[in-house]
Amino acid sequence: MTVTSLPVGSIGTNCYLLYDETTKNAVVIDPGDDAEPAAARIGALGLKVRGILLTHGHFDHCGDVKRIRELTGAQVFVHPADRDLPLPLNRGLVADRDLADGDVLDLAGTQVKVLHTPGHTPGSVCFLCGDLLFSGDTLFAGSCGRTDLPGGSPADMIRSFRRLAELAGDYTVYPGHGEETTLAAERETNPFLQMALRRIE
Repeated sequence: MTVTSLPVGSIGTNCYLLYDETTKNAVVIDPGDDAEPAAARIGALGLKVRGILLTHGHFDHCGDVKRIRELTGAQVFVHPADRDLPLPLNRGLVADRDLADGDVLDLAGTQVKVLHTPGHTPGSVCFLCGDLLFSGDTLFAGSCGRTDLPGGSPADMIRSFRRLAELAGDYTVYPGHGEETTLAAERETNPFLQMALRRIE
């Protein structure tokens, strides 16, 4: 699978295209509040979008999701806890299917596993695809998402860090903002994951 990252919108949210170069089957993760860069890249690559996955319901990740939905006809997946985030946080989120912890989605010729990781929002999720981890605004390189917005929870975030820290092996981490990293590097250097690991001990 190939991953293309497109920083979009006013605060540089990472929209990801995950696709098979042979079949052109694709998944869009977090179209953002400006879907035009993703729409242009989908057209240029001739991608067939089989699903639109949202790591959470904040506007900078899903504000223009309708544009990709209308362009591709693909269904939008979100955790139900984020369907009703107060405006203007979600700007009228449109979604078709609910995500649940442990779901395994067969999309674009690959399996995507859902991990419910609340803390940034009640319905924040991460997506596992092979050795790739799409972490939304839960885990960043060297940092993490904020917990002081409506629905945020520091206690939930610590539990989510612990869950990520305990994942076996290593993953390439594609966060909702900033550069990619690896889970191994974050276990070693990220103070938030280290705090979670200390609590495990």
